Amino acid sequence: MFLALPQVSTRVMGTISQIELYRLITEANRRGERVVVATVAHTRGSTPQRRGAKMLFFENGDVAGTVGGGCIEAEVWAEAREALETGASALHKFSLTADEASEEGMVCGGTMEIFIDVWDVAVVESRA
Repeated sequence: MFLALPQVSTRVMGTISQIELYRLITEANRRGERVVVATVAHTRGSTPQRRGAKMLFFENGDVAGTVGGGCIEAEVWAEAREALETGASALHKFSLTADEASEEGMVCGGTMEIFIDVWDVAVVESRA
């Protein structure tokens, strides 16, 4: 017996459940679309999200989830767009220094390492 999952907009901001994450990735793969999965891998100090938080970036411009909002998310979006173009996954370090945080009106002041991972079903299938 299979469970029918509800349709969810891919412009969902906020935390994303594991089942929703994989459903959205599966749907994108069925369309032949690459997806970037940004995952908070490590944090130090005061940060807007904890380790494990995820955000999805789709080739069509849609997004789902969050890795923290504000300037960090803008930087992650830029890295995700580049990863979609190049197909290269990488770990990126982002600093939320007290000075930068106060300029942006944030209360955070730590560092975050975010793994930007490109999921491309065509590449996986070609290796099978």
